Amino acid sequence: MNEACKTVNVLIVDDDLAFIKTVELHLQRCDMSTTVAHTHAKALELREKREPDVIIASLDFDHSGGAEILRNLRDGGSIPIVVTGNHRSENDMLAWLEAGADEYLSKPLSMLELSMRINALVRRRLATSVQNQPKTESGRWLFGGWELRLRTRQLRHPSGRPVPLTKGEYTLLVAFLEAANQPLSREYLQRATRIHEDIFDRSVDVQVLRLRRKIEVDARAPQIIKTARGIGYVFSIDAKRAYTKSHGV
Repeated sequence: MNEACKTVNVLIVDDDLAFIKTVELHLQRCDMSTTVAHTHAKALELREKREPDVIIASLDFDHSGGAEILRNLRDGGSIPIVVTGNHRSENDMLAWLEAGADEYLSKPLSMLELSMRINALVRRRLATSVQNQPKTESGRWLFGGWELRLRTRQLRHPSGRPVPLTKGEYTLLVAFLEAANQPLSREYLQRATRIHEDIFDRSVDVQVLRLRRKIEVDARAPQIIKTARGIGYVFSIDAKRAYTKSHGV
């Protein structure tokens, strides 16, 4: 089996029969199983019945309430969603990421790229299941009611609930915390997060959007990670490193 292809269950949401056939044939050659929904209502039904590992959904911001459909497919769950569409600009990609997509790919798709991105998303999702493995770092970062435990790499919401982070999100958050209230360039953040194993994260902007979705009340109007125009980003609230003992730290 090709190293780029691993066994996963993919839900394809599209009404283009030729496109569906092409995607199905490629993914099945990669030993992936596929389920097809021709309507968004059927997609919601199959998401609950089949519990796919990844969803590929053809959506359009300008027509048919694409953003609302994406929210319904997401519905608080953790299944990665790849949005496909006919727009090719970076602004379109960022808009879909802000709306909740994990990836955006413009048609016509590269089938090899699609299967590799699917596996990258599966790896990222699996990474959240090992957050409690012991690490060499100790102590905590405290910011705005949030707590980041360094030994376990566990982030806790002010309410106390755990918020899973990928390796890249954790590394980016630590970089911000270590330089709170200081504008940081994209180049600096790129260097700080280059240990991230997912080679398909195309920009720091994408990683920032993903992190914002986890720690901001409204990722579209961020109050913690703000854009520093002409520079990059700034972590705009105070952060404190604590070394006192705490249960589970």
